[in-house]
Amino acid sequence: MKYLIKLALNLIPRHYLHRISHFFLIIVSPFYRGNNYEDPITGIKYRKLLPYGRKNSRKNALAPDSMSLERHRAFYLYLKEKTDFFSSNLKVLHIAPEYCFLKKFKKIDNTEYITGDLNSPWGDVKMDVHEIPFEDNSFDVIFANHLLEHVENDLKVMEEFYRVMKPKGWGIFQVPIDRSRETTYEDPAITSPKEREKHFWQSDHLRLYGRDYSKRLASVGFKVTEDDFIKSLNDTLIKKYCLPENEIIYYCSKPEN
Repeated sequence: MKYLIKLALNLIPRHYLHRISHFFLIIVSPFYRGNNYEDPITGIKYRKLLPYGRKNSRKNALAPDSMSLERHRAFYLYLKEKTDFFSSNLKVLHIAPEYCFLKKFKKIDNTEYITGDLNSPWGDVKMDVHEIPFEDNSFDVIFANHLLEHVENDLKVMEEFYRVMKPKGWGIFQVPIDRSRETTYEDPAITSPKEREKHFWQSDHLRLYGRDYSKRLASVGFKVTEDDFIKSLNDTLIKKYCLPENEIIYYCSKPEN
């Protein structure tokens, strides 16, 4: 199974892969049911999860019914435990929305939930994030996870997030980070997919973030909190939900003045 998943990840464009993979995973899901692990997004329990990874396959990574990965489950738990996302009246912009959240978030009665993307079939609004087609101070909450490593000018996109966020609003913008690097690594001369994968961890990445990521977000005006949320959970829950133990949540808020 892990070889089939790895082959699909490397050969099929992501927006097509998402469309077809869910149907396949729904078929195989009953064979993975059990009581060892649980997807907190759906509440479905499994004897094991599916492997996932473009280069190095990770065990117990992908929950077949929701298609959630470790970072998605961590993100969901953070929203549930440490924000008012599920209880307040909010206008939300979710850019590059992940499949595992779509139905769940759209069902929240108190929320106006808008999705946006340039290519994804799940985007309500087709948009280039360098020029987000909304007025200043439009949204209470903005999500854009594992997006900024793909865009041409990440600082310009961060500025757009800040512009369309309301004062006192907040957002979460997760990215892959190489903790061994002090600063973000970029080189516009690296253009081939093979070289980008070698230098930036994936063939369609344009940079590899370092420990300065929060400073880059703060440079456009955000107040950034690096929340080591996962380490506040007990080991039993971390194993039960198959969470990424070293994931740090980047909670970005826009000052009122």
